[in-house]
Amino acid sequence: MPLLYDLGLGLYHAGIRLAAPFHPKARRWVAGRHGLWERLQARRSELNGCLWMHCASVGEFEQGLPVLEALKADRPDLPVLVTFFSPSGYEARRHHPIATHVEYLPADGAARARRMIGLVQPKAVLWVKYEFWYHWLSAFRRARVPVFLVSGIFRPEQPFFRWWGRTHRRMLACFERLFVQDEASRDLLATIGVGQVTVSGDTRYDRVDAIARTAGVVPIGKAFQRAMEGPVLIAGSTWPQDEQVIATALGRMSRPPRLLLVPHELDEAGLQRAERMMPKPVVRWSHLEELLAAPSAPAGDGPPDEDPLFARTLLVDRMGLLARLYQHGSIAYVGGGFGDGIHSTLEAAAWGLPILFGPEHRKFAEAKALLEAGGAREVRDAEGLQHALTGLIQDAGIREAAAVASLGVVREGVGATRRIAAAVAPFLG
Repeated sequence: MPLLYDLGLGLYHAGIRLAAPFHPKARRWVAGRHGLWERLQARRSELNGCLWMHCASVGEFEQGLPVLEALKADRPDLPVLVTFFSPSGYEARRHHPIATHVEYLPADGAARARRMIGLVQPKAVLWVKYEFWYHWLSAFRRARVPVFLVSGIFRPEQPFFRWWGRTHRRMLACFERLFVQDEASRDLLATIGVGQVTVSGDTRYDRVDAIARTAGVVPIGKAFQRAMEGPVLIAGSTWPQDEQVIATALGRMSRPPRLLLVPHELDEAGLQRAERMMPKPVVRWSHLEELLAAPSAPAGDGPPDEDPLFARTLLVDRMGLLARLYQHGSIAYVGGGFGDGIHSTLEAAAWGLPILFGPEHRKFAEAKALLEAGGAREVRDAEGLQHALTGLIQDAGIREAAAVASLGVVREGVGATRRIAAAVAPFLG
C-alpha cells in the first residue's frame, strides 16, 4: 500500500478544507463537490460507455479538446464525460457542447474511484498532461479500462525518477499508452522501464492553429485596436508580479504602447489594483460592453477625452476571450513567468505575434522552441521589458521577423491530434 502517498493525500485534502472558509478558490473546490454523486447518478444512463477526459484546469482542457473533437467526428453518438480538478476549469467549461456531462473529479481514493467507474462504465479515458492520482489510475487498471496520457512531458526532477518515487512509477504502469511531447520524455521514461510510449507532439499546436484559422474578430477588441494608431501590447494571463513589471516598464517609456490587459484571476481586488497601476485612462471590458450595446454607442470617432475607446488600458474582466483576443494585439506578453511558470505562449504564437515572458519558463518545451526560433524573448525585470518593447516598436523589421518565427513554430508543431485519435479509436468499439 502507498502509505506515504495516502498520508500526504490526506493532509492535502484536510488543508484544502481548513482553508475553505478563508480562501475563495479552496472554498469553491469544496463546495463544487457537494452533490457530485447525485448529479452523476442522474446522468448515469446517458454516460454509460462514455469516453472520459480528465483535466486539471482550462489549459489542459484546451489541450485535450482536439482529440475529443476528432473522436466525436467519427462517433457523434459517443457520450463524453469531462472532469476537472480545479474550480476555474469546471466553471469555465461546465457548459461546453462537446460534453454530455462536466463534473469535478472526486478526491482521490480507492472507494470513490471504484464507485465512479461503476457508475459511468467508461470505454476509454484520456488523462491530459499532468494529474497523476494513484487510486484513480489503479482503479482503471483493475477495471480493465484503457487510459491514455495526452501530451505528457517529463523531467528528471519529477517523483517518477527519484529514489523515493516507487508509488509514482506504479502509476505509469497503469496507462495503456503514454503520448508524450518530445523525445527527451520518451528517453527519460525508458530509464525506469516504461516502454508503452509514443512521441506524438503537443495537441495544443493543433488547438491554437484551429482557433486562429476559424475564429472571427472580437468586436470590442477590434474597436479598441483601431480607435488609435500605434501598437497594442496584449498582456495575457497576468499575475500581480507580471502587472508590476508591466506597469513600471510602461511608466518609463516616453511613447508606450496601448495596453490590453487580461489578468489570470478576475477577483475584484486584483482588478482594482490593476486599474490603479496601469496607464490612464483605464476602461473595463464590461463597461465597454454596456456602452457599445447602448443606442448611442461610441464608435471611436468622438473626442478622445470623452470616448472610452481612446483609453490607454483596456482591462478585460471577462473569462474565455484570450485565445481570440491575441489577434487584436501587436506584441504579446504572456504572464506567469515571475511565478510558477508561464501560461500558453502558443495562443499568441498562432496569431503571429512577437512574444515576451518572464524567466520561469524552463518547464515549457514550446517556450524553448519559440526562443530558439526567434519568436520570443525572455525579460527578467521591468528594465528588460522596457528595452524589449522599445526595440520591437521602433524596428518593424525585428517585429516582423519575430512574428514570422512565432507562426512558423506553430505550423511545424501540428499533427499530434491525428496520431493520438488513431490509437484511441479502436478502443471505443
